[in-house]
Amino acid sequence: MLIVSMGVSVDGYIADRNGHFAWSVPDDEQFRFHLEQVRGLGGCLLGRRLYETMLPWETDPSMRDDDLHAEFADAWCALPKVVFSRTLRRVDGNARLATGTLDDEVAAVLAATDKDVEIGGAGLAGEAFARGLVGELSVFRYPIVVGGGTPLLPPVADPVPLDLVETRTFGTRVIYERYRVLHDERRLAP
Repeated sequence: MLIVSMGVSVDGYIADRNGHFAWSVPDDEQFRFHLEQVRGLGGCLLGRRLYETMLPWETDPSMRDDDLHAEFADAWCALPKVVFSRTLRRVDGNARLATGTLDDEVAAVLAATDKDVEIGGAGLAGEAFARGLVGELSVFRYPIVVGGGTPLLPPVADPVPLDLVETRTFGTRVIYERYRVLHDERRLAP
């Protein structure tokens, strides 16, 4: 299934008004959790900004400064990625530029694996969510209010019912929430 997974402030933003998200840097406990999540994926669809943020894991040897970071870099490098961009002409690492519509690319990546696929980047993930392509939403809720910025999700035309299927609180008091999208109930929502 297609999964949206992002860090978010208590007031619902993935970045503050200046585009900063340093408040969401994971500690080792949470980083290990992210590593296991990446290892379980069969692919990733990314917007340009997220692709550029994550590219150093494939290209910068200094990202492998300890065993944990080296393991993450190995897992990230092995993961096939599709990048959506109107400005990039080429991508590096284990990535390709999207050539089809969002619906077509999601279908192709899901068909190429028997594992879950993650979609990231606020605009891209929000579009997939609004189009009903997302099966799960994973949120890492950070104990901070940033007062504005880039919202986790855009406004939707209809309510999207969710089922909370997992929670976990990390030592840093970050709360992980995993929701399954209830597609059948969405059609019945008022």
